Amino acid sequence: MRKFTFNTVLILSLAAIATAETAQERLASSAEVFQEVMSTPDKGIPQDLLAKAQCVIIVPGLKKGAILLGGQYGRGFAECRKEDGFGWGPPAAVKVEGGSVGFQIGGSSTDVVMVVMNKRGMQKLLRDKFTLGADASVAAGPVGRTANAATDVRMDAEILAWSRSKGVFAGISLSGATLRPDADVNEELYGKKIGNREVLSGEVEPPPAAAALRSELDKYSMRK
Repeated sequence: MRKFTFNTVLILSLAAIATAETAQERLASSAEVFQEVMSTPDKGIPQDLLAKAQCVIIVPGLKKGAILLGGQYGRGFAECRKEDGFGWGPPAAVKVEGGSVGFQIGGSSTDVVMVVMNKRGMQKLLRDKFTLGADASVAAGPVGRTANAATDVRMDAEILAWSRSKGVFAGISLSGATLRPDADVNEELYGKKIGNREVLSGEVEPPPAAAALRSELDKYSMRK
């Protein structure tokens, strides 16, 4: 009989919870999370960083199963800029597992936003799996209207990360978390089996359900 560790069972249980939401509902939640974060006075992601960003990853309601064991699981979407650098392409579904997300004591869910700062980071999203901190450099992102106070470490990172839990929005490292394509959600959105490489390369048209999220990204990350 195959043996499962407690953490494996925990991750499977959290995955079952996350699966209850449809892809369209999760896209709507992602747009809502991003809009709420960016509309909070002086507490959002610096817009000068967003203007430079290559991709944005939003995971609404990342679940945590046990404070001591640190089991986390979430489903969200990655959006990357179009080839010409203006506007945003179709969303690619991703899964996030493991890592230390910095939940507040007693917290069981948090919203996570990651900003991919360059094409090297974007290339990691095209893989079958990669680990933050090992395969891609990651740092806690600064909070505020501008990134003037950001350290050199933050500015050199391929990916900057933030979390919102119990109304508190702050930068987090997310080191140790893994990201991989969510094939089932991609198939639900696009009506066929398709990988994140094809989606993020713009080989499909964005689904109607992605309109709100793309509109919010356009609003806060326009390049001059």
